[in-house]
Amino acid sequence: MGLLSLLFSNPGLFAILAILLLYSIIFHEIAHGLVAYLFGDDTAMRAGRITLNPVSHLDPIGTLMLFFVGFGWAVPVPVDYDRLSNFRFGLFSVALAGCVANILIAIIALILMQFDFLALNPVFSAILPIVAKINIILGAFNLIPIPPLDGSKVLMSFLPEEARANLAGLEPYGFYILAFLLFTGLLNPVINFMQQLIYGMIAILFSFFR
Repeated sequence: MGLLSLLFSNPGLFAILAILLLYSIIFHEIAHGLVAYLFGDDTAMRAGRITLNPVSHLDPIGTLMLFFVGFGWAVPVPVDYDRLSNFRFGLFSVALAGCVANILIAIIALILMQFDFLALNPVFSAILPIVAKINIILGAFNLIPIPPLDGSKVLMSFLPEEARANLAGLEPYGFYILAFLLFTGLLNPVINFMQQLIYGMIAILFSFFR
């Protein structure tokens, strides 16, 4: 049952955790839209997607997946990549923005865990590790270079035009490819590698402040 088991064992804790995790995927999408705006594309802004109103973002299936399997998604913000200034760097930055948002949320949660008055509080001691872990999973999963995941667009920013078009052409089949790889467990090593990469980056960052 994943995180949904909390709904029955501790409804109050589940409610707090649900809000934090739902906003984790909302911030992921807002980050895409904000960075696109900085690079000259106001499509998400005009569509009303740069907002904290969850109604504008939440995807029912993606939300259920978040609580059942530990990663999910919101409705993608619209981005007109042709309008981005400095196309390659803009594509790279917009694609990576959502993952960076999740990693920053994880870092904040990990920093808060260092404070005794929070770490010793039963609510925060239960919630903060889950928030950190789920956001690292979200960041890791989205870095996989299979369309429509963000990692595919990060990869596209380095590819020549023809190869970029070929990779983009996989997007209509991306969901089925991902479902197959997840169902067979073939994607697990990739997700684990991405998680370890992110944990390593965070560990290096923390080492500078010790």
